[in-house]
Amino acid sequence: MSIVLVHGNPETDAIWGDLVGELADPGATDPILLSPPGFGAPIPEGWGATRVEYRDWLIARLEDVVTGSGPVDLVAHDWGAAHAFGMLAVRPGLVRSWACDCTGLLHPDYDWHDLAQLWLTPEVGEQVIDGMRAMSRDDWIAQMVGQGMAEPAAADVADSFEVMAECILPLYRSGAQPVMAELGAALAAADLPPGLALDPTADPFVGPAVRAVNMADRLGARHAPMDGAGHWWMMERPAEAAGILVDFWAGR
Repeated sequence: MSIVLVHGNPETDAIWGDLVGELADPGATDPILLSPPGFGAPIPEGWGATRVEYRDWLIARLEDVVTGSGPVDLVAHDWGAAHAFGMLAVRPGLVRSWACDCTGLLHPDYDWHDLAQLWLTPEVGEQVIDGMRAMSRDDWIAQMVGQGMAEPAAADVADSFEVMAECILPLYRSGAQPVMAELGAALAAADLPPGLALDPTADPFVGPAVRAVNMADRLGARHAPMDGAGHWWMMERPAEAAGILVDFWAGR
C-alpha cells in the first residue's frame, strides 16, 4: 500500500511528522510526502500558482507514484485537499482511496474565511502579504503555535514563508467562489473512489460542521468527525487521526 500525503497553506511537509510516526509499520513503505511548489518546494520557472496548475502538478506527481506502485491512498489537508478535489474531478483513477479534510470548502454556501477574504481583495491582499513578510521569525512561530501548529512545523513555515508569499495570492484568487462550489457540484455527480471526509469540528477555517456532513454525503464519503480538534489535527491528535485512517483503509 502506497500512502501519499499533501499539505496546504501556509505549511510544509513538517506538519505530517507526528502522524507519519503513528502510521509507521515495520516492513511497510514509508508514506510519500508531496510538497506543492512554493510550500516547502521550489517554484518552477513560469509558475503561475493557480488552482489548476496545482491540480495538474498533483496529477503529474501521482502519475509518477502510480507507475511504480499502482493507485495510492491519498491523504490531503487544507489547500492540499483542494488540490486533491481538483484531481478527483478529472483523474479519479490515480487513487485507490482519498481522505481529505476541508470538504466544507465544496459546499455551495461556503465563503472564504476572513484572512482569505483579505487576500482575495486587490491591493489589500498585497498589503497583508507585505505585513506577513515583515514579521520576525519568532513572531511567526508564536503566531502559528498559538493557532495550534506544533513548534517544529511552525519554525519550518517561518523559514519558508518568503517563497510561499509568492504563491498565496494567485492561488486564492484562482479559487474565489463560485469556483469551489462548482467543483463540489462536479464531484457530487462523479463516480469517485472510496473517500473519507475528515472533520475536525473546531477548525475555524471551513465553516459550520454541518457542511462537512452534507458534503460527505454528497460525495459518497465516510464522515469522520474529530470532536474539538482544530485545523492542525494531524499534530494535535496524531494517534487518533492514524486510527481513523487505518480503520478506513482496512474497511475500504
